[in-house]
Parts: sequence; structure tokens; C-alpha cells
Amino acid sequence: MDLKELYQDLILDHGKKPRNFGKCNSANHDAKGHNPLCGDNIHVYLNLDNNKKVKDISFEGSGCAISVASSSIMTEIVKGKSEKESRELLNAFFKMIKEGDEIKKVGLTEDEHIKFSSLAGVGRFPMRVKCATLSWHTLRAALDNEKKPINSEIID
Repeated sequence: MDLKELYQDLILDHGKKPRNFGKCNSANHDAKGHNPLCGDNIHVYLNLDNNKKVKDISFEGSGCAISVASSSIMTEIVKGKSEKESRELLNAFFKMIKEGDEIKKVGLTEDEHIKFSSLAGVGRFPMRVKCATLSWHTLRAALDNEKKPINSEIID
């Protein structure tokens, strides 16, 4: 199996069987996001502990396979990271999607890096970029305690 097939399989697996799906009852931060073009809706739940570490994270919602897979992968990667590390991952993710290439590990384990990088190719499909980035923009809103829902049509 080549890397492209591995990435494709990861996205399909996370799209069909999302991890950390459902409401996190211990959440102390949350945000909603909507992609009107594709119809994706997401609600990200986040529990930051006293040290600003992501103790728990989950999501609810519906959307295309790319949107669900990106949300699922995001929750797996961000769980256990500090708020600062989470924000660094957000910036790295947006850079990766924009440039369309894998990036350095940015403090990720090998497994996390593979999952993170599986979404790099989405940048080659402009109609799918907002699907892949919606959950990440929504995570940023949750970290910022932003209560206004994120609309993918008014973010870059």
C-alpha cells in the first residue's frame, strides 16, 4: 500500500466511523460551525483543564465524508495537547491545506502525523477545502469562547 492509498483509507475510515463523536458532557468550551454550500453542521465540545490542556474533545453534527473525517482526525490529534499546542496545530493545518503539502511533525507522534497529513491533498480540491477546514475553524472558536456560530462562507 502506498502513502496515497493509506491516506485515502484513513479518510474513509474516519468518515464512516468517526472518533470522539457525540456530546462531551464535561465540556467547558464549545462552538458551532456551518458550511452552507455543502450543508455541513458541526458542534465542537472541549474540556480545558486548569492548566489549559485539552482534557477531552468531541464533536456532533453531520456533513460530507471529508468534513466528518477531518473533525474526527482533529479530535484525536488535539486531545491531550495544551491550548498553545492546539493553536499551533490549527495554524499548521491551515498552512498545510493552503500549500497542499505535508508539513513537519509540529510536535506530533508518528501516528498523529500520518493522520494529520492524510488531509493535505484536500487543498487540491477547492470545493472541499471548506469541508475540511470547518471543524478546525470551529475548534479555534471554541478555544476563543466565541459564541457566534462559524460560517464557512465568511472565513478564508
